Amino acid sequence: MSPRRTTGSKAEPATPRPDPEHRAQHGARDWGAGHGYPARMSDDERPLAVVTGASSGIGFELARQFAGNGFDLLLNSEDERLAGAADRLRPAAPEADIRTVRADLRTYDGVEQLYAETAAAGRPVSAAALNAGVGRGGPFLENDLADEAEVIDLNISSTVHLAKRLLRGMAARGEGRLLITSSIASTMPGPHQAVYNASKSFLQSFTEALADELRDTGVTVTSVMPGPTDTDFFRRAGMEDTRIGRGPKDDPAQVAEQAFAALMKGKPKAVTGSARTKVQEAANGVLPDSVKAAAHRLMARPGSGTTGPDRG
Repeated sequence: MSPRRTTGSKAEPATPRPDPEHRAQHGARDWGAGHGYPARMSDDERPLAVVTGASSGIGFELARQFAGNGFDLLLNSEDERLAGAADRLRPAAPEADIRTVRADLRTYDGVEQLYAETAAAGRPVSAAALNAGVGRGGPFLENDLADEAEVIDLNISSTVHLAKRLLRGMAARGEGRLLITSSIASTMPGPHQAVYNASKSFLQSFTEALADELRDTGVTVTSVMPGPTDTDFFRRAGMEDTRIGRGPKDDPAQVAEQAFAALMKGKPKAVTGSARTKVQEAANGVLPDSVKAAAHRLMARPGSGTTGPDRG
């Protein structure tokens, strides 16, 4: 994991605070209507949103939600698909200023690069979706240490780092919205996915703690908890041969739509996706950890999607 360093943060000028319910219903573009502000903002007044992990999957769909609701965008990913993702968003939101920053958030310098680009924009960040994440399936004793350190670096370290940078500016202005992508994996032990599930448990606790700390500041922090979703996650995690990797998946567009609505309403937590996912999260609230661990082992064991009952 990368070394820790500290630098100062730059306070940004105050901006009016939107009403969350109005903004959820009408979008950021005209959030002031009926509240003493202009009914429609000029291009220079469009709010700016930052989305990480935006090249595909839930991150791309979150970017689509922001663009379609009147935000300009600063999109981040570390891979070459980012420019193409931005190009796909522009036709549906021609008024949006959509910029990209290719930076590897697994590194300290990558997070600082992204934050420097937000500062260089010369505009306050009104909303941010810290969505970048990665998983690694397989037995803990057999997995490569470097791979599992990357899970911690991206899922935990980069989220804490970027949240620290962005939230200080939001709190100084008394307005802002931060979304952190957790998971229903945060609610259960994860045999054969031990570090990933633990990272999401960290994010869930971290997000709920921040939401409480910032409750009187005008800044909201929202955790979103998707279940298995139809993205590149299982391929990248080496879990395509598992039961969970081959099982039913939620639509990332549905997950993102529900997540965006929860963010705009200032909800501290939202389970997103299908009814199946929401039932699973509710069940996890009452089942013993030992039962949840055994069930997860059955679903995540390597080869479980192609072989008979689990014996391990």
